[in-house]
Amino acid sequence: MTKISDAKIAILATDGFEKSELFEPKKQLADAGADVTIVSLESGSIKSWDEKDWGESIDVDITVDQASEGDFDALVLPGGQMNPDILRVEDKAVDFVKAFFNAGKPVAAICHAPWLLIEADLVQGRKVTGYPSIKTDLINAGARFEDSEVVVDNGLITSRNPGDLDAFCSKIIEEVREGIHNRTKKAA
Repeated sequence: MTKISDAKIAILATDGFEKSELFEPKKQLADAGADVTIVSLESGSIKSWDEKDWGESIDVDITVDQASEGDFDALVLPGGQMNPDILRVEDKAVDFVKAFFNAGKPVAAICHAPWLLIEADLVQGRKVTGYPSIKTDLINAGARFEDSEVVVDNGLITSRNPGDLDAFCSKIIEEVREGIHNRTKKAA
C-alpha cells in the first residue's frame, strides 16, 4: 500500500500534448497530495495543444535522460496526436515507459498515448482503451479493446478522451494506493 500523499508521479510529455490531459491529472494528483514531476525529452518548457491551436505551456522539471523509474511510484502519459507520436520514436521515452511497467508500477495512458504502450510492446493480451482512431492499432498489437471511460488491467490504466479525465484520475489514485503490481506477459 502506498499513500497517495507519499507518492511521486511522473508525467511524460512533449510539445503537442492535449492540454487537459496533462493539466487535469497534474491538478487532481497534486490535490490528492502526490508530488507530480513533468518529464520530457529536453529541458525548458513544452507547449500544449488546445482543441484547434497551441495552448498553455508548462515547465519541464527533469529530462527523461535524468529521470529514473526508481524515483517514482507511477507514470502518466497524456495524449494528443503529436505528443505520443513524437515520444514513440524516441528509444529513451519508450524505455522509460517499459521500466515502469516492468517494475509493476501503475502506468496510465489516455487518448492517443496508448501508441507509446504499443511501441513498448505492453498491450499484447491486455484489456485497454484509447481514442477511437487508434482502436485498430491497439487490436493489431494484440490488445483486447474495450470502449469504456477507463479500463484497468493489473495497474495498466487507459482512457479514451478528455471527457474521461475524472474516472482516469480516480483510477490512477486507486492504483497508486495498491502499490506494485505483479505482472506477467499475457498471451493473446
